[in-house]
Amino acid sequence: MPILEGYGLTETSPVMAVNVFGQTKLGTVGRPIPGVEVRIAPDGEIVTRGPNVMHGYYGKPDATAEAVDPDGWFHTGDIGVLDAEGYLKITDRKKDLIVTAGGKNIAPQPIENLAKSSKYVSNAVMLGDRRPFPIMLIVPQADPLKAWCARHGVAEDELDRMLSVAQVQAKLEREVRRTLRDLAQIEMPKKFIFLARDFSVEGGELTPTLKVRRRVVEERHRAAIEGLYAHERESP
Repeated sequence: MPILEGYGLTETSPVMAVNVFGQTKLGTVGRPIPGVEVRIAPDGEIVTRGPNVMHGYYGKPDATAEAVDPDGWFHTGDIGVLDAEGYLKITDRKKDLIVTAGGKNIAPQPIENLAKSSKYVSNAVMLGDRRPFPIMLIVPQADPLKAWCARHGVAEDELDRMLSVAQVQAKLEREVRRTLRDLAQIEMPKKFIFLARDFSVEGGELTPTLKVRRRVVEERHRAAIEGLYAHERESP
């Protein structure tokens, strides 16, 4: 069954861009449809203008002014890029962007997806907004990790106890760094926290559509995160 990926919002009626038969480019949401302008703002946000864009939110002039600028550009809240052929690729949500203490913007979702390409990683969440460097919380895949431990003489069989073993932590860090080897230095997580329990909808860390609630995750593990940054400040 052919599947053609497209993109849009309710406010854009809803299509902005779509792949079409014979001109499909995997990993993108296609080119903007005729009559619709799409560009990337200086901060990476996708903005669009055209007859498909709403006139405004009913009875909410302030929200309308925030979403649609005086030139008619609707601000989607998504981060993306337009390639040389005009195809649009969505990379993140603007609200999820990490802005380091040094003012560098980092889109975490593509980096998290790279980390999850390892067979040893079940889930990954990158944090570091307003911090001196990014970190990553890693939930390992239990079965591959247990098999590795059995081959390397690690006697622990419970995941939480495995993760307390320095040899296991080093293995997981090597695996994650291998998947991230092509990142720019500023994008590379400097430190890792390994978690025995995965995120869940019931636990409040995931939305019903399985998107990570980054702020909830950060709050749930605040003590470990603060301890990690404090340790780094105290290191010579």
